[in-house]
Amino acid sequence: MEEKQLAEIYFELSTLVRHATSSGIDKKLKILERSAYLLLHELSTRGPLGVKALADHFRLDISTISRQTAGLEAKGYIRRLPDPADGRSSFFEITESGMHEFERTKRIRVERLTRFLQEWSPEECHTLHQLLVKLNHSLQDG
Repeated sequence: MEEKQLAEIYFELSTLVRHATSSGIDKKLKILERSAYLLLHELSTRGPLGVKALADHFRLDISTISRQTAGLEAKGYIRRLPDPADGRSSFFEITESGMHEFERTKRIRVERLTRFLQEWSPEECHTLHQLLVKLNHSLQDG
């Protein structure tokens, strides 16, 4: 692939990330921030997980995950469970309140995305999804 094309791809990705992570939008809509949404998504799909498993999955420091889970725990969105195999460690699971907030945020974000993609054909949406999955796998493996 040519350097010019790679630079254009990088520019478009940077623009996409800027739009997707505009911090004012989450506050204005009163929805979960991206990091909280991703953590709750992981706990809602995989079940209770420890800090290390979450840090490994997101490729973040344990201290970063600890700070993020502390905020979610303080809001009552997750709860700490003792690890039966090791009394020194614990797992986090999503609470009913956390699941409600996660689903509410997901619904609002899907509604916004629906508006952005309303001119797209189903085939274009499918292709976008496939390419994003492929890109995310490449980024995670790289």
